[in-house]
Amino acid sequence: MDFKKIFIKNANPTKVGGQAVLEGIMMKGEDRTAVVIRKPDGKLHIKTELLKQSGKLRKIPVLRGVFIFVDSLVTGTRTLMYSAEVLESCEGGQEYEKDRLTVFLERKFGEKGALNAMLYFSVLLAILFTVGIFIIAPTAVVSIFKYITVNEVALNLIEGVFRIALFVVYILLLSKMKDIQTVFRYHGAEHKCIHCYENELELNPANCKTFETLHPRCGTSFLMFVMVISLLLFSLLGWPNLLWRITSRLLLIPVIAGLSYELLRWAGRSDSAAVKFLSIPGLLLQKLTTKEPDEKQLEVAIAAMKAVLVPADTPVYEGGCDREGRLTPEENI
Repeated sequence: MDFKKIFIKNANPTKVGGQAVLEGIMMKGEDRTAVVIRKPDGKLHIKTELLKQSGKLRKIPVLRGVFIFVDSLVTGTRTLMYSAEVLESCEGGQEYEKDRLTVFLERKFGEKGALNAMLYFSVLLAILFTVGIFIIAPTAVVSIFKYITVNEVALNLIEGVFRIALFVVYILLLSKMKDIQTVFRYHGAEHKCIHCYENELELNPANCKTFETLHPRCGTSFLMFVMVISLLLFSLLGWPNLLWRITSRLLLIPVIAGLSYELLRWAGRSDSAAVKFLSIPGLLLQKLTTKEPDEKQLEVAIAAMKAVLVPADTPVYEGGCDREGRLTPEENI
């Protein structure tokens, strides 16, 4: 792992971030987001949206990380659903019969309200799955080790290592899926494009190709920070009964998310030896969640990046776009 190509000395760190979606990328700039999707016919589809103004609470260290974590879950799920809808609309315009739940929700809340209800329900399911698999299950399983040792530090260490191993295995299994491999290549394209922008080079595939697919501000690193910080914090609580362990771990989730975000921000703007050392687990995990993109995938990342680097008074839009992230008039929506 070449740190000089990841923590680039003369780079200008920014707040621009992104997320890979189905056959595309979402970029988040200072005042807007842009999602660009490559349709089966090779053309690009884009949608830009303005970001809501941040309140005072969202500027408080640690606390802001909790808000950003929740926002990322909601925005990420919404963007994934949107990319799926765009690709589905390209399949010959087939009409699909709505299930009873969708019909009920649309009747009660309207079409937009139903979509929001399904969105937040999906986020809730994702949270419950994550908490169940990566928080509750490890501490419950490791309970069997109390018959081998009563050392509280050892038990917490075993739980933390088991949790991290479980997460890595989960990512490994995901990476075997063909569709996920494509998403990971778009993830790599996103990182290369951000590196290129932060090094103040012209945004084109040739320049982007020269950079690493690993980036210190990646959300994958955030998740690894969560795992490591949870290991340290949970160790301070000793090894009480299972119910109290589960309760205490759930109560500490916001604190862990907030601290992990602050650590990620620090890692994104510093190239100190301490930051490099702390970033190693997350960067190693990124080797699984990012793949080398092709030129077309880099074009998608560049189009999304350029669409968020526009003046603040630029109107939002949706429709077909060119490689510069500009709406093509013949495909306006």
